[in-house]
Amino acid sequence: MDEGLPTELPGAEPDLDDGEAMTIGAVCNLLQADFPSVSISKIRYLEDQGLIAPDRTKGGYRLFTPLEVERLRTILRLQRDEFLPLRVIRQELESSTTGAFSVANQAKQLKRAQLTEPAPTRRYSVDDLARGTGAEGTLVRALEEYGLIRDAGEGFDETEREVVQTALELSAYGVEPRHLRLFRVAAEREAGLVEQLVVTGLRSKNPERRREAVEAVESLAALASHMRHLMLLSELRQIIDGS
Repeated sequence: MDEGLPTELPGAEPDLDDGEAMTIGAVCNLLQADFPSVSISKIRYLEDQGLIAPDRTKGGYRLFTPLEVERLRTILRLQRDEFLPLRVIRQELESSTTGAFSVANQAKQLKRAQLTEPAPTRRYSVDDLARGTGAEGTLVRALEEYGLIRDAGEGFDETEREVVQTALELSAYGVEPRHLRLFRVAAEREAGLVEQLVVTGLRSKNPERRREAVEAVESLAALASHMRHLMLLSELRQIIDGS
């Protein structure tokens, strides 16, 4: 509780003279449609953690501008949908010059689309993948058969090792390699769209322009991955709500 300031109890609303500014109670009511678990005490806690900084009236009541409400909405969404800890959310908000949370930066931080870094050089055989992930050799070969991993003649790389590991964990739910083919098809289509958008820069002989194009690929890849994640959440919520 704030020392020297009035306690904002439900129904205790100050007279507003700040245009579109909202009280903490009004903000809580507004956000509960999208975030049913939000409460006045949770909003106060986020303020105590330095994530939001609402203005105060002369009487000590909190007032939230539209920008502050959107910032709060973003924080709650990142907690709920992305499972980001408050520390990470705070760091990203503090690093932004506008106070906004960049979806591209958030997605890149989560998905690690670091295409400007040198490609992994280590290669794995089928036996290496099986030993390292605990997968059966039959699973590895099935993933290769359905085009989910590719041996270009020198073995499989680190990304393909992670594909095997993920496929193994999915198999515990009854998901087979043939079911995963749709992910490869979707990825090929997304990569084709990204290529159309940056192909000129990637082919440029100017090193700076090519670097900018590669960075654009990273951002586009992260945003596309994030969009797919949001679409999946939307579909799954419909399944849950309809069951």
